[in-house]
Amino acid sequence: MKTPLTRIGAVLAVIAVIAVAGLAGRHYWGMIAGAPESGVAAIGGPFTLIDEGGRTVTEADFRGQPLIVYFGYTYCPDVCPTTLTTIAEALDLLGNKGHDIAVLFITVDPERDRPENVGEYARVFHPQIVGLTGTIEQVTAAARAYRVYFAKASQNPNDPEDYLVDHSAYTYMMGRDGKFLTHFPHGVSAKDMAERIAKLL
Repeated sequence: MKTPLTRIGAVLAVIAVIAVAGLAGRHYWGMIAGAPESGVAAIGGPFTLIDEGGRTVTEADFRGQPLIVYFGYTYCPDVCPTTLTTIAEALDLLGNKGHDIAVLFITVDPERDRPENVGEYARVFHPQIVGLTGTIEQVTAAARAYRVYFAKASQNPNDPEDYLVDHSAYTYMMGRDGKFLTHFPHGVSAKDMAERIAKLL
């Protein structure tokens, strides 16, 4: 039979574990979302990818323009189409104020998303959205620069081409100088996104 002191000790141990887990969770968020304790967002950086015409594209090609970046893939069943629709609607709400914004849809599934189909997919949502792909090494480097997680998930054992990809679902906005400005979580409304973007332009 446990004494009251033993039970109190057990409770304190549980509380300690929860507290440590909470701190670890905050640290993990800082690594993924680019919000380290210093307050400087470590999101963005050099990348080398391929556009739908097979041309090499780097971050330098978008200097001088506000930049919106989203990582996803064309086989995504719901999150990616929803987010791209939101971005497209936000651009339309911005009107002339948003005409010089560059929007990048970077695939996290380069094995299936070839240059031509990722570009065509992106344009379905809005003509300002540019689809980019590359080798797995190039895509991984770009995702790392933006603190984006992705990994091949559930796969059909009868069809190696039939699988899902788990990935972060944040949309990032970068300034004309390429520096991080803000991010939008999945589920943000087009109105809220447009209003926040307008304040940063």
